[in-house]
Amino acid sequence: MTLSRRQVLKYGSFATAGATLFGGQSLLSRQAMAATTLTGVTYLPPSYKALTYGSDRFVEIIQENGGDILNMDFYDSGQLLKADEQLPALRARSIDFMFHTTSYITRSVPILGITGLPGVIGELYRHPERLAMGSPLMELINEVLGQENLYMLSSGQGVLEPEYIWSTEASPIRSLEEVRGKKIRIVGFEATQALESYDIGATRIPSSETYMALQLGTVDAGVFNISTVIGRSLHEQLKYCYKLPMTGFTVAPFMLLDRWESLSTEEREIMQGAAQWYDDNFIDHCNNDIYPNEYWPQVEAEGVEIIEPSEADLETFNDGAEAVWNHWKEEVGEDVGNRAIALALGEA
Repeated sequence: MTLSRRQVLKYGSFATAGATLFGGQSLLSRQAMAATTLTGVTYLPPSYKALTYGSDRFVEIIQENGGDILNMDFYDSGQLLKADEQLPALRARSIDFMFHTTSYITRSVPILGITGLPGVIGELYRHPERLAMGSPLMELINEVLGQENLYMLSSGQGVLEPEYIWSTEASPIRSLEEVRGKKIRIVGFEATQALESYDIGATRIPSSETYMALQLGTVDAGVFNISTVIGRSLHEQLKYCYKLPMTGFTVAPFMLLDRWESLSTEEREIMQGAAQWYDDNFIDHCNNDIYPNEYWPQVEAEGVEIIEPSEADLETFNDGAEAVWNHWKEEVGEDVGNRAIALALGEA
């Protein structure tokens, strides 16, 4: 049977077969294999202009500076692995690094829930420096990730503009009470919890299938970042954006901690340089350039009505966030949870 490149990397068949046939001996000389090649993935396609800006440049920087030391083998658009396959593949060592949306993996890696907690996300959005490389919060996140042999190279310094509730003309959501009973596409576990008391029908639909789901009425609304709206042309099916800050996320590069530590000093320096660029530029470029200057004008031109939440709705929603916080703290541990929230809110 002939295996495709995707199958080879996904299931590790080449490594297994090679070890069996050749007793672990390399087919190539040491000189021919001097450069380390890292295989990386993202499920995001180029249509996500804002979100792929950072990962594309991260890889380019390493390719420009890697010389004969470090090479990149990078696959976007889910060519190699779909979104839900990335983390298992990283843990299985089928890939070396991944760019992943934090909200997708908070059930598997609970500490990342700090990037999407209701009532916290607004503060992290306004204070990106709290997630900068070397900040106390980033150090705490990586301390906890390290217990699972994971390492986040950079958050991009902050979180993206929060996810809001976007709805169709047939099922408008213009207030918190109008959420009640609606069928809503939600990816983030934290946002799902926050809306449980409103008897919603929460559905976890891949972004690639959401346009059709809205068109057919399979869902009435969705909790989206504006990158998803533009990247999947969802504004063509949406009529209202209720700007209640529900949850949030970042897109971050991850490696296994022991894989990171196995790199040579020179290799880590090259990776660190790309990570520093990512930290300095990714979130800032999205939130302060592409979103206000390109994406929101597109949405408004499409005729989407943008509704600011009332003070009463904000207070009601934030009051209900405590239950989400408590559940999250049970998962990460009371001490870690309290420390992370305090750091995110600027209280420590």
